[in-house]
Amino acid sequence: MIASLSGRLKQRDAGRVVIETGGVGYEVHIPLATYYRLPSLGAPVALEIRQVVREESLTLYGFFTAAEKQAFDLLMLVQHVGPKLALAILSVLSPDELVSAIAREDVERLDAVPGVGAKVAERVVRELRDKTAELKLVATERVAEVDGTADGAEGGASELDDAVSALVNLGYKPIHARRAVDAAAARGGGAKRELEVIIRESLAALAGER
Repeated sequence: MIASLSGRLKQRDAGRVVIETGGVGYEVHIPLATYYRLPSLGAPVALEIRQVVREESLTLYGFFTAAEKQAFDLLMLVQHVGPKLALAILSVLSPDELVSAIAREDVERLDAVPGVGAKVAERVVRELRDKTAELKLVATERVAEVDGTADGAEGGASELDDAVSALVNLGYKPIHARRAVDAAAARGGGAKRELEVIIRESLAALAGER
């Protein structure tokens, strides 16, 4: 069972990375929270890994912190929540925000995540209500030893394209994603805003339109 992975960042996309170690490239699926913190291509990177084995596949899911990995594990306990939906939730809510939403029985906050729906949101609250204490005990997020943002090799317009791609991966239509990203960038004076800030503001705007 692969529990962690370190190596060089060979490829980086909004929902996946390829980490090369020992001459082998490992494809790892990630939430946006991890994507924000990735270093530049070619730089060293280390991720917490959860290996999920299905009948005909073996898939790796990566997280920058132990708290994110444990939140993923907890979400996977919920009926009708698979790896893809768990990543979508952790792309919108941090572990602390997830715990808060469950504690307050904030079904609407969870329902705002693309693909979740009211019934699944209710299940998350009901089935994890007594388990969130385990997540609170996880140590606070570690400090990145590398640049903690997805800085992008080209910056500027390329970051806006990355933000749009991230939102599309979450299930939003490209035209809506582009509109929200452009509006978020404009509010901060252009494309030089941090990628995480642009995506979070875009997500908030898109959730408000639902």
